[in-house]
Amino acid sequence: MEREPTLFATRVLDAVDRIPRGRVMSYGDVAEYVGAGSARAVGRVMAIWGSEVPWHRVLHNDGTCADHKSSYQLDLLRTEGVPFAGARVDMAKARWDGRPATPRRRPT
Repeated sequence: MEREPTLFATRVLDAVDRIPRGRVMSYGDVAEYVGAGSARAVGRVMAIWGSEVPWHRVLHNDGTCADHKSSYQLDLLRTEGVPFAGARVDMAKARWDGRPATPRRRPT
């Protein structure tokens, strides 16, 4: 029997669901964004309920993927156009800071 997500888990899942296509966050970034928990706690939430959100957009801080799904995760990220530095995601370019994208204004 699957448990219902805790308040913390719901906040984590909502945060991950907001990560735009082509951008990523680390587990620690997500914890900081929701203002609670740790990278490990976020990882636990993702392990239990992550399939409900774009889980592939959450990585280790160094741009590497979880070992057990790394090939699949890398394929998904490449499909979204996430920038890479070798075999890792280029976190300096791809990291989302949690702010909504600012629409570009067209010249008038």
